[in-house]
Amino acid sequence: MSATETKQDAGAAPAQTPEQIEREWFQNVYAGDSMPQLTLRSTLIGMVLGAVMCLSNVYIGLKAGWSMGAAITSSILAFVLCQTLYRAIPAALHRRFPKFFPEFSILENNAMQSTASAAGSMTSAGVVNALPALLMLNPSAMPSNHWYLVAWVIVVSGLGVVLAVPAKRQMINIEKLPFPSGIAAATTLRSLHSKGGAAEQQAKALGFAALVGGLITWMRDADFKFLTQVAIPGAPVWAPIRNWMAPGGGWFRYPRIQSNWGTQGISLGTYKGEPLTLNRLTVSFEGSLLFVAAGAIMGFRQAWSLMLGAMVNYLLLAPMMLNSGVIEAASFRKISAWSLWIGVPMMVTSGLLLFFMQWKSVLRAFGTITSFLGRSPGATADPMERIEVPGSWFVAGFVFFGLGAIVLGNLIFHIHWWMGLLAVLATFLLVVVAARTVGETDVTPTGPLSKITQLTFGAIAPGNITTNLMTANISAGSCSHAGDLLTDLKSGYLLGANPRQQFLAQFFGVLAGGLIVIPAFYTLIPDVSVLGGEQWPAPAALVWKGVAELLAKGVGALPPSARIGLVVGALLGIIIPLIEMRFPKQKKFIPSATGLGLAFTINGYNSIMMFIGALLALWFSKWRPKLHEQYTVPVSSGIIAGESLMGVAIAFLTIYYAQHP
Repeated sequence: MSATETKQDAGAAPAQTPEQIEREWFQNVYAGDSMPQLTLRSTLIGMVLGAVMCLSNVYIGLKAGWSMGAAITSSILAFVLCQTLYRAIPAALHRRFPKFFPEFSILENNAMQSTASAAGSMTSAGVVNALPALLMLNPSAMPSNHWYLVAWVIVVSGLGVVLAVPAKRQMINIEKLPFPSGIAAATTLRSLHSKGGAAEQQAKALGFAALVGGLITWMRDADFKFLTQVAIPGAPVWAPIRNWMAPGGGWFRYPRIQSNWGTQGISLGTYKGEPLTLNRLTVSFEGSLLFVAAGAIMGFRQAWSLMLGAMVNYLLLAPMMLNSGVIEAASFRKISAWSLWIGVPMMVTSGLLLFFMQWKSVLRAFGTITSFLGRSPGATADPMERIEVPGSWFVAGFVFFGLGAIVLGNLIFHIHWWMGLLAVLATFLLVVVAARTVGETDVTPTGPLSKITQLTFGAIAPGNITTNLMTANISAGSCSHAGDLLTDLKSGYLLGANPRQQFLAQFFGVLAGGLIVIPAFYTLIPDVSVLGGEQWPAPAALVWKGVAELLAKGVGALPPSARIGLVVGALLGIIIPLIEMRFPKQKKFIPSATGLGLAFTINGYNSIMMFIGALLALWFSKWRPKLHEQYTVPVSSGIIAGESLMGVAIAFLTIYYAQHP
């Protein structure tokens, strides 16, 4: 990145007119006409890679309520795949047919990253929040034909991709907002394509970590008959070895890893005459590295806030509520059914407060719409018109996907057409606000924006849970995909890519992810009864479910202790951010309202493992700062990908062997 770009990305006001700024970039940076970008191989590899990442994010989303960032990970994986395929072709063919077997360009890699990122982000179209929440609240509202849901998530995501168009030229070309993840992805791609860099070492570390994560998941969760029925002909039958290798018979076996362990002997008094051990309260260690890796990426403040929330919830409040009869049983499902009324309001009020505190960004966001609609065509004089997404595409796409959301909403979820129209129009405004926020902070505020929609339709259609959830699904899914595309476009802008081709690449990713995400969801969740339990806590869905229930039934329907918890949580969600603003230098000593609230909706051992991961990352950053910068994110991403993909594979195998005993 040049010094000029760095200065402008830092927010310096350009002295040139918008036309001059764009022309300078076109003349000095643009490389989309000199090297391949959106090719058949980049599209196919991006779609396959994105589908794999989508499977990973379905697993993580139902476990932890969030998804793995796709931009940097997909850049590294795309590069490794490209180089592997290129080297697999004999050198003689490269020399004889250079046009047919060219080396993968950095812009082609960027296009692959855009496709893979879009597909990997398809869980944000409702698969880990709105749809499981609706499944828990009103299973009959879900269509029996799953292809309807495939069409739904594609339409919602496509709407977000189209609605990102008005923001691109103003926020990226003219204002040069940071979009930090986009800058990081561009920097990663430059490093990968530079000779003699550390790219291969990072890629190898990611691959090895993925193997370790997959092996741990297999040893923890795989339990199939064929593993205990394999015998080695002529092998000595020595009982100790035989029993260790294969309890119950056979030889092909391995030591089992417990899903949670280590605290069965420690108790906090008694409950119904039995010791109330820590593991019954989900306060234990998990036989997994998934959340250790997640903690290493998320940062120490969020992690210690999670740990604090878990200790308060499971070691202090849960035993009190159990012995007073408020909570019916010592299990995650029963405890979280009560504690979410503390955590959900805390996350909602803190998110909304921080969002509305950025009122200047909101005002600038609406100015972006005026700038886009008031832009004169000038196709003959402006070279950017040839490569930017034209306004006609935006209008056609908005009409197509907007009508699709209205029609499918009415057909599948019985949302009145005028409510669907209102949701689509509101989404248009919310997406522009979300685009501004992600450009300035790198955070897409899907949570607060979805709650605005839920609150709006809670007033318009009181008691209609399905309408409440699925109109918010339109807003949240669209905002997420708009933010994802703009982040990718920022990366492409810094590399000199053709934005129109990146726009098309994003649609191929949406298609690939849409075709895989719904089947994957129903494979992991064959029965609604597993949602909200220890195996699949689905914390994001619990938040959506809690807000929808509250708007439908009113506060009076909650037990008195939950009402007190709701007020306390809501107040903490306001007080904590205000303290942060008052004492910004002491922020690292102030708990995060988001982390604190989330701890009340997930297992205690998830919070413990994330805290351990963040603590290890903090120590590593102090001990070996350069190695930490180079390896922490790739290794953590590899563990997360390996564990989650193996978890999905085990789910598919379980279904197969259930049907073919």
